[in-house]
Amino acid sequence: MIFSSLTFLFTFLPITLLLYFVSPRKIKNITLLIASLIFYAWGEPVYIFLMIFSSIVDYIHGLLIEKYRYNDKKARLIVLSSIIINLSLLGFFKYSYFLIENVNYLFDTDFTQFKLPLPIGISFYTFQTMSYTIDVYRGEAPIQKNPIDLATYVTLFPQLIAGPIVRYQTVAEQINERQETIDKFAYGIKRFTIGLGKKVLIANNIGMLWSEIQGNNINDLTVLTAWLGLIAFSFQIYFDFSGYSDMAIGLGKMFGFDFLENFNYPYISQSITEFWRRWHMSLGTWFKDYVYIPLGGNKLGRLKAYVNLFVVWFLTGLWHGASWNFIIWGLYFGVIIALEKAGLLRLLQDLWRPIRHIYVVFVLLIGWVFFVFDDISIGLSYLKIMFGLSNLDLYNIQFLYYLSNYAILLIISIIGSTPYINNRGLVLLERINQEHRFHFKTIITAIILFGMLFLSTVYLVDATYNPFLYFRF
Repeated sequence: MIFSSLTFLFTFLPITLLLYFVSPRKIKNITLLIASLIFYAWGEPVYIFLMIFSSIVDYIHGLLIEKYRYNDKKARLIVLSSIIINLSLLGFFKYSYFLIENVNYLFDTDFTQFKLPLPIGISFYTFQTMSYTIDVYRGEAPIQKNPIDLATYVTLFPQLIAGPIVRYQTVAEQINERQETIDKFAYGIKRFTIGLGKKVLIANNIGMLWSEIQGNNINDLTVLTAWLGLIAFSFQIYFDFSGYSDMAIGLGKMFGFDFLENFNYPYISQSITEFWRRWHMSLGTWFKDYVYIPLGGNKLGRLKAYVNLFVVWFLTGLWHGASWNFIIWGLYFGVIIALEKAGLLRLLQDLWRPIRHIYVVFVLLIGWVFFVFDDISIGLSYLKIMFGLSNLDLYNIQFLYYLSNYAILLIISIIGSTPYINNRGLVLLERINQEHRFHFKTIITAIILFGMLFLSTVYLVDATYNPFLYFRF
């Protein structure tokens, strides 16, 4: 089940909200836990036991850490045990096939390869469960003595399958002491509806352009068609993932939770370093706090800092998928960020702002090629076309057809990926509100949100194209 489905919107969510708000305070977490397990089991009933197992493992490890709080050696071993178990589960289901495949290739062996279905969201909830034991060990979060409450945190359906990655220390107090208010609920509806519109009305439709271009024979593309396809994909993945994060944050608000932001208009960035501070912020923060800083960060000299940086970006690429293209994608950005740290950032600051932005867009589009093509050879062929190295035409009638059909949507995507509408819209609404006695701001906002919900519903009724890109991770 995904948020942008009619089943979720008009069956699961209303029933869950009703049951949650009629439940007494003492059993709200139980209600939420059961709803979350049903949500997950809707698509993968067997793997709920894997999630329950992860919850039990980290619950026990948390208690043991608390027991041996003053014996640092034992406490460290307990944390290590938790990390090993969690990463072993992730490694078995996500990386075992990839590992065996490469061992067989390198050493000419014939180990049996088995490819299990990837549990949805395992990369997200594994990082969350690990954050619990690590935060408890560090003294950054209180021990959770109620296994139901910890399981509620692990399985929480608003952010279960696609983030943002909610660290335990962020919501530790909210697990038991959150407050549901009318204002929070209203904001949650607003945020969820905006996310739904971004996902259904923009990501799905601009994604169809990329799907059409990708579906062509690669030798039938032109230079400009190849660039147009990557631009479409860059907007699809942004509105797809940020829209889902908006929906998750909105759902959290409805149930009284305050999740941290996951996107902050990354496409307005003036450097790649800035871009990764704005894109999938929960993942970047996780790697910074649990990998980069524990390795020494930048406190052990420049060379060590670069080594730590490449370790983080290797793991970032690997986190996204068990495939060499993701590893190359991660290391590619590791190299760019290392160059920026080495002095490129200073050079960029002296350039005209639009030039800096063109640099960021150019680097990102090249990066998305590595990300989107599992087959590296096809990705390299696509790059050759983009740079006119394949003796193909600059453009053709098909390119003009794509451009004319999707021009308005491309313009909407460009504007929607900046804070322009949000900033200008708020100023305009406040001005209207001040000039009238009635709350026109509230009325107009409600009309806009209802329109987005209505159009999204109409689209979903007949939709045959409604993917979610980050389910694969």
